[in-house]
Amino acid sequence: MTAPHKTDVHKAVIPAAGLGTRFLPATKAIPKEMLPVVDKPAIQYVVEEAIRAGCDNILTITGRNKSAMENHFDRHWELEQALERKGDELRLDRVRKSANLGNVHFIRQGEPLGLGHAVLCARPHVGDEPFAVLLGDDLIDETEDLLERMIAARGTYGGSVVALMEVPEDQVQLYGCADVEPIEGERDLVRVKSLVEKPEPGEAPSNLAIIGRYVLDPAIFDALERTEPGRGGEIQLTDAMLKLTDPGVPGGGVTGVIFRGNRYDTGDRLDYLKAVVRLAARHRDFGDTFRDWVREWAASDEAAGKAEHRLMEH
Repeated sequence: MTAPHKTDVHKAVIPAAGLGTRFLPATKAIPKEMLPVVDKPAIQYVVEEAIRAGCDNILTITGRNKSAMENHFDRHWELEQALERKGDELRLDRVRKSANLGNVHFIRQGEPLGLGHAVLCARPHVGDEPFAVLLGDDLIDETEDLLERMIAARGTYGGSVVALMEVPEDQVQLYGCADVEPIEGERDLVRVKSLVEKPEPGEAPSNLAIIGRYVLDPAIFDALERTEPGRGGEIQLTDAMLKLTDPGVPGGGVTGVIFRGNRYDTGDRLDYLKAVVRLAARHRDFGDTFRDWVREWAASDEAAGKAEHRLMEH
C-alpha cells in the first residue's frame, strides 16, 4: 500500500502576468483577468475555487498595468459608504465579498519569461510546502471538486498532480499533452510517464491535454532552476515537470486526474463569449429568463442572419 503523504495544501499561486493580446483593444488598459464573466471578473472565479479547496493563502503573479486586480481584492471604502447610505445591502455584500475572500498577495514577475518562470517567482512565498497553481484562462465550474480531488491524490501518491482532459485529436497541439498509464484500482487517476508541450500534429502520445490546474511538490523549484528556455524562449512548466515524472527522484512522481466536468475556456474571444453565455444561463438571479431569451432569439430572423440580409438589400 502507498504510504500517505502530507495532504495539507494551503497555498495557491495564480500566474496572471500575461498581456492578453488576443483580447486587444479591450485589454489595452484593463487586465484580461479583470474582464467580466457575467457579474464577476474572471480572476475572482479562480480565487474562489482555490479557497473552496482550502487554499486561503494566495499569491498572484502579475506584471505591469495589473493594479486593477489588487484594487479589486482591496476594500473600497467610498463605494461601501455610498451603498450603506442607500441601504443597498445586496450590492454592499457583493462588493465586500471580493475583499474578504482570503489572504491574497501580489508580486510582479518582472520579465515575461514564461509560466515556469512565473511559478519560480513564488518560491519565497511557498517555501518548502506543496502548493496549487491555478491558471485564469480555465474556469472550473463551482459545482466541481477538481482541485480537492487533486489534493487528495497528492495525499495518496505524493509528488505532483496535474489535471488532464480529453480533447479532440486535432486540438492536442494547442496544449501540453501527457503520456500515461493506468493506476490499478483507480478511476480517472493515471500515472504520468511523460509530458510534451504542444506536440507536433500526429506526434502526441495521447489526447489527454493538461488544463490549468496543478498541485506541485516544492521539488518543482529546483527542477525549474535547471530548466532551459524552451518554446518561444520561455521557461516551460511542462519541461520542469518532466524532470519529476521519475518517482525515484526527490519529490518525484506525477499523477494525473482526468477531469470530465464543466470547464469554461476564457483563453480566446469566442470561447470567452461561450463561457459568459453558459454561466449566465445558470445564474441564480436571472438564468431562467436568460435561457428563455436565448431560445427566442435563436429562432428569430436576426439569429439566422435574415435581418442582416434585408438591410444589405436596402
